[in-house]
Amino acid sequence: MLPPNFVSLIITFIVFWSWWTLDGVVSDPQTHLVRPGCTPSELPHSTNFSGMEDSLNATFRDIREQIITQNKYFATAQEGRGESPAISTLFQCRNYLSVHDCVACFDVAAIEIRHCPAAALGGGRVFYDGCFLRYETSAFFDQTTSSFNTASCGGNQTKGEASTFTSAVRQQLMNLQMTIPKISGSFAAMKTQVPNNGPTIYAFAQCIETVTESGCFNCLNAASSNMPTCLPNSDGRAFADGCFMRYSTTSFFPDNQTIGITPLKKQGSSNKGAIIGGVVAGSVILALIVLAFFLWAKPPKNPKRVPGGGDTTGASKLKGPVNYSYKDLKLSTKNFNADNKLGQGGFGTVYKGTLKNGKVVAVKKLTLRHSNKVEDEFESEVKLISNVHHRNLVRLLGYCSKDNTRILVYEYMKNTSLDKFLFGEMKGFLGWKQRYDIILGTARGLAYLHEEFHICIIHRDIKSNNILLDDDFQPKIADFGLAKLLSEDKSHLSTKFAGTLGYTAPEYALNGQLSEKADVYSYGVVILEIISGRKSEELNMNGEAEGEFLLQKAWKLYERGRHLELVDNTLDPIDYAVEEVKKIIEIGLLCTQASPTIRPTTSEVVVLLQNKGLFENMRPTMPFLVETN
Repeated sequence: MLPPNFVSLIITFIVFWSWWTLDGVVSDPQTHLVRPGCTPSELPHSTNFSGMEDSLNATFRDIREQIITQNKYFATAQEGRGESPAISTLFQCRNYLSVHDCVACFDVAAIEIRHCPAAALGGGRVFYDGCFLRYETSAFFDQTTSSFNTASCGGNQTKGEASTFTSAVRQQLMNLQMTIPKISGSFAAMKTQVPNNGPTIYAFAQCIETVTESGCFNCLNAASSNMPTCLPNSDGRAFADGCFMRYSTTSFFPDNQTIGITPLKKQGSSNKGAIIGGVVAGSVILALIVLAFFLWAKPPKNPKRVPGGGDTTGASKLKGPVNYSYKDLKLSTKNFNADNKLGQGGFGTVYKGTLKNGKVVAVKKLTLRHSNKVEDEFESEVKLISNVHHRNLVRLLGYCSKDNTRILVYEYMKNTSLDKFLFGEMKGFLGWKQRYDIILGTARGLAYLHEEFHICIIHRDIKSNNILLDDDFQPKIADFGLAKLLSEDKSHLSTKFAGTLGYTAPEYALNGQLSEKADVYSYGVVILEIISGRKSEELNMNGEAEGEFLLQKAWKLYERGRHLELVDNTLDPIDYAVEEVKKIIEIGLLCTQASPTIRPTTSEVVVLLQNKGLFENMRPTMPFLVETN
C-alpha cells in the first residue's frame, strides 16, 4: 500500500490541478466523497496479496487508458497473475463531465480506494458525486444492489411549501427512473421549476452499463426508495452498486445537458440514442502529476476486458430438456385418463401425472397440425423454453415426441389456475394482499419474457386461466412457450391470430400487429378481473338499459372518479387501502390504452406497482371500446 503522507500529497495535487485545463478554463471533477467501503477478504492468509495488488494496478492502468484514448465514461477490466485470485474492476463516470474531469475523478478514486488494508483485499468501492470505482476478487459487473444501497443528504431545508417541493422532486426522480433503463447509455439529466415561483430542481440518474434493463429499473427503484430521507432538503443522493441518483436546487451539470423526459417516454425503447454529450478535453499537466502514482506499479500484462452491455445470457450454452418416453408419460397419467384431466385449452389437454420416482407433474398433450415446420422446430423451441427460469413462470421440465404426438411436461401447480379463484368454485377466497401479489408477480414474469431473457418472447394469450398459482398463491404464467418467438425486428407482423377474445389487444385482433404491448393489453384486462372478480367478456346488466363489458365499465367509473364501484364485493374493505386500489385500477387502464405506443412496458408496470402515486403525465387515455347495443 502507498504511504499515507504520499497519498495525501498526491490527492492534494490532483484536486488542485483538476480544476484547471491547459487553456485556463475552470473545470470540476466533482470529487466530493459520498461514501467509501471495503469488502472484507475471505481469502486465506497464505494468499499472495502482492500478486493481487499487481493485478489491481494493471486493471487501474487499463481503465485509465480506456478513458483517455477512447473517451469512455464507463470501463471494466480484469486481470489475474500467477496463482493469485483475479481482480475485476469497474469504473463509471457521470456523463455530463468532460473526459478531463472524468480522468481526474478516477485518479482521486484510485487513490482513495487503497485505504482498504491489504488484509481486506476482498474488494473496495468509492462513491463520488462525479464517479464510482469498484474492484472485487469475484465477478460483480451485473450486480445492482447490496448493503451499499443508501442515501446521502446535503443542503438546507427548502424554504416555502415543503410538500410542493417534495412532490416535484419525487416526480422528477420517477420520470428518470422510468426513462433511463430504456435509453442508450442508461443515464439522463433534467431540470424543472417548482410551481409558484419555487426553486429549480436539477436531477440526474445513471445505471452502470453491464446491468440488464430490468436490473436498472430495480436498482433505481431501490435507490429512490431511500431518497425520501433527504426530503425536503435542497440536495440529496441515493446510490447502489448498479446506479446513482442525485437532485439539487444548485446546478451541478450544464443546462444544455438536459433532456425532455415526456416525449422520450412516449417514444420508448425504439428511439435510443446518446442523450448527453460530454465535453471532451485533455490535460497533459494532470497526466504528468498522477504519473508518479502509477510508476511504482509493475507493467501491465494485457488485462482481460469485459465489454459493457454484452450478451451475458449464455444463450449458446442452453441445457437440453429431459426427453421423456411416451410409455412413461402414458403410465404416469393412467393412459391419459379423464379422471386425471386438469384442464383443456387451445393448445391441448393437461393431465396430472405421477412419474416413477413419485414426482407429480403436469402433462400437456398438444393439439398440433402436422407440418414439416412443426417437426423441424419443435425440439429447438422446447430446448429454448426449458431454459426460461423465473419464479413467476411455470417451469418446463421436458418433452416427448413420438410419431405425430407432441407432449410437454411441466411442474405441477396444486392450486390450479387463477380463474378458479376469481369466477369459479373458489371465488372470494383470495384476499387483497394475495391479489396484489398476483398482479405484481405476473408483471415480473412478463417483464422477464419481454426484456430479460436473451430473446423476446411474446405470450399472445395472457388470461386468468393461463396464470397458475403455487402452494403460496404466487402466480406462475403458463403456456408462454407455445406462441411464436418475436424476432429482433420490432415491426414484426403476425397474420396468425393466437389470442382469446376479451383479452386481445385491438391492433392484434384487427390487424394482426404483434408486439410486447399486446401482452401488456391482455395483462391490463387481467388486472381489472382480479380487482373486480368479473370476467372480461361477461356482460353486466345491473338494471341498466344495456350491458357493459368489464373494460367499458372500468373506464366509465374511472372517468367519473368512482373507481371503487369496480371492486369485488367479496373483498373486505378493511383489508385494502382505497388509494392503492384506485392506483392499480389506473395501471390496468394504462395497459389497455387504444394505442400500443403509449402503453407502459411490463418493467415499467413493475415500477409503478411498487411506488406510491401516479403522476399526471401517466394518466390513462381511452381504451378501444366495443359497443354492446
